[in-house]
Formats: sequence, C-alpha cells, structure tokens
Amino acid sequence: MAPTEIAESELLLQTFERRFLAARVLRSFPWQSLEEKLKASSDSKLLLHLLQKTARHPLCARHPPSSTYVRRFLSELIRKHEAVHMEPLDELYEALAEVLATDESAQCHRSYLLPAGDTVTLAESTAIVAHGTTGLVTWDAALYLAEWAMQNPATFTHRTVLELGSGAGLTGLAICKACQPRAYIFSDGHSHVLEQLRQNIVLNGFSLELDVTIEPGHPTVTVAQLDWDTATGPQLSAFQPDVVIAADVLYCPDAILSLVGLLQRLAGCHKDQRPPDVYVASTIRNPETPQLFTAQLGQAGISWEAVPPHDRTLFAYEEHWEVVVLKLTL
Repeated sequence: MAPTEIAESELLLQTFERRFLAARVLRSFPWQSLEEKLKASSDSKLLLHLLQKTARHPLCARHPPSSTYVRRFLSELIRKHEAVHMEPLDELYEALAEVLATDESAQCHRSYLLPAGDTVTLAESTAIVAHGTTGLVTWDAALYLAEWAMQNPATFTHRTVLELGSGAGLTGLAICKACQPRAYIFSDGHSHVLEQLRQNIVLNGFSLELDVTIEPGHPTVTVAQLDWDTATGPQLSAFQPDVVIAADVLYCPDAILSLVGLLQRLAGCHKDQRPPDVYVASTIRNPETPQLFTAQLGQAGISWEAVPPHDRTLFAYEEHWEVVVLKLTL
C-alpha cells in the first residue's frame, strides 16, 4: 500500500475511533469513504482494524458504551461489508452477537481523546433529558471550551478555577488533565448531576478526599452544590477563583438572569483584589438567547468581548451550530 493510502486509512480509522468512543450520531461517520476503501481492496484487514478501534476498543471493555448504540453501529458496518460482496467476516458477527446479549442501561460511557494520548471517560445518560435535567450528557459548547482551554493552557495553569454548571464534567476534567490548574472546583445545582459528576471525577483518576496526598502535577479537586439564585456572597468568596468558566448554561431566560445575578455577587467579593477572568461558552441555537445575555450583562455593568474562534479539530462535534466564547470583565 502506498504511503498516501496508508495515511488516508489511518485518518479514516482515527475519525471512526473518535466518533464511536464519543457515541456521535451514526450519520456523521464517513461511511462513503469507508465503502470506497473497501471496494478498492478485497483485504479484510481494514475492517478488522476498524473493529479494534471501535467496538473492540480496550476502553469499551473497561467502560461499556450504550449497547443499543454499538448494535446500530455494527449493523451499519455489516451492511457496508456486505455491500462490497466480501467474504463473511466472523469477527463482525461475533461482536454483534455479544452486544445483542447485553441489556441496555440508562447510563453508558463515552470517551473523549485528548492530545498526547490522554482520555476523558464519562458516565453519561443514554437520554438527552433525564431526571428533569440535560446536565447528564456532554454538549458541544463543553467540548469547544475544553478545546479552547487546551490551546490556551496559560489561562488555567497554577490557578484556581471555578466551573459553573459542570454537568457531566468533560470541560473540567480536560482542563485538569491538560492545563495543570492549582485547584479546580466543579459545581452544579442538580443532585443527580452532582452524583454522576463525582463518579466521573473518580473514574478519571482524581480524588475528592481532602486527606489524600495530592500527586505532583494534579490539582486539588472539589465538587460544590451551587444554586445560582441562593448562593451568598460569603459562599462565593470562599471559592477565591482566579478563573470562572461555564459552558452551555444559557438555555433559557431564567437561567440567564440567575447567572448574571450570580456574577454580580461574585464581582462584589473581589473589591480589594483582581476579579477572576470569566469565560462563558454557548451554542447559538437561537440568536435571541445570546442577545438577552449580553443585554443583561450591560445592565449589570459587566463588559464582555468575544474570544476569537478556533478550528474544531480535536473532538467529534455533534452539531453544526455556531459556538462562541465570551470573556467577561467583572
């Protein structure tokens, strides 16, 4: 195989791997490119390699993905295999038989590959809305903010970070693994989200026990239940953050008003010292939502500027909406 063909195959395998581990929608996979590759060669090695990068991936053995998702993926893979009239590949059918014998759970695992070979693996809900919240799954703004953070690590290195509305924990765990903060405070207001969040933090090798010796290079990690409407000045002051971040939290007018009110109280905690840097990432599904947010910021005397956009090259994003990051000055 020519070097160019090898490089193309490796890129194809990498794309499938990233999308499968993160359980992206199947229509987003490069199926046509795979079919063209299969037609160009009668060798089954590409499919075997693909199987090892997806359903047979070591991460899937340790942290099982949704069985329904794996079944649908393998069924589509078998259809592509049969479409090029290859000899039956036993490994594909064996993998499908295994997943057909597995019961579906309300919770599954998704894994997100980071630079330098690291990974964030999360337990997430198999439903978009569960227990009355959308915070049990990872949304694109969280991926986008995490990718921006890893491109700008100095913003977080050796600093204390407070995350508002941490959800499943992707952004914070990526920052903890790649940006070397001194301390990281995950926060959310929903009890089920906090329970899953704690599980995910431990799953990724961080300890929440204050009496455990922190490994060199590892931040001190804590989880706080934080209600934006009732959080007091002393409670916020105790966090002493150098950086405050939030992703995909501007989902309705009430949430926007609560967030701006919280930021006002947070600003009041730093009258005699430098206020924290604040970054809010949001997916623009409805233009009226960011307009309301910036209008409320203006009324609260909080200035803002848009952070220059970056290419989405690291993660397998689910949607094609615009994502923006605003830097706020309290």
